[in-house]
Amino acid sequence: MEISAAAVKELRERTGVGMMDCKRALQEANGDMDEAIKLLRTMGMAKAAKKASRQASEGRVEAYIHMGDKIGVMLELNCETDFVARNDDFISLARDIAMHIAAAGPRFVGRDDVDQAALEAEREVYREQARAEGKPDEILEKIVEGKIGRYLSEVCLVEQQFVKDSDKKVGELITEAITTLGENIVISRFSRFAIGDSDSVLAVATPAAE
Repeated sequence: MEISAAAVKELRERTGVGMMDCKRALQEANGDMDEAIKLLRTMGMAKAAKKASRQASEGRVEAYIHMGDKIGVMLELNCETDFVARNDDFISLARDIAMHIAAAGPRFVGRDDVDQAALEAEREVYREQARAEGKPDEILEKIVEGKIGRYLSEVCLVEQQFVKDSDKKVGELITEAITTLGENIVISRFSRFAIGDSDSVLAVATPAAE
């Protein structure tokens, strides 16, 4: 079907993806804007997966101080080249993620970074809670794993709902940036400090396997 330039422009503005990819997505979706956005997200995840093995040794350290000077964040966001590190979209992404960390208070970058001993202790708490509620043994582990999944979505940065757009996770935000900027992008580490909170966070991502 014929796709109007206005529709392509709108999709481009809503997703940040290149014009030709937007046109192809709209054609495949028969002009349905929401369906085209879903297709572009799927394409973006596939492209991001291909780039994930590429070394990201450039980037920037972003500092964010929340209004009132009570919460501060430092974030290391990496990309492949200095050219992208100085790109306005990359700088904006770093600022958005640092602001999100200040607001949402994640404790880890991703699931692979969670201390396994602490995670097993959390599982045992959920098991005892389920037993105390009289849950049958045959569904106990399913209940526990469901609660663990919710716990991880609350404490892992890339799995949290992005505070500026609850329709996407922080991980999806990064995937979209990878598609737009054409380079692998990685959150390496972050620190979050809050006045009066002795339990400040230093989170470091587990290095990718060679």
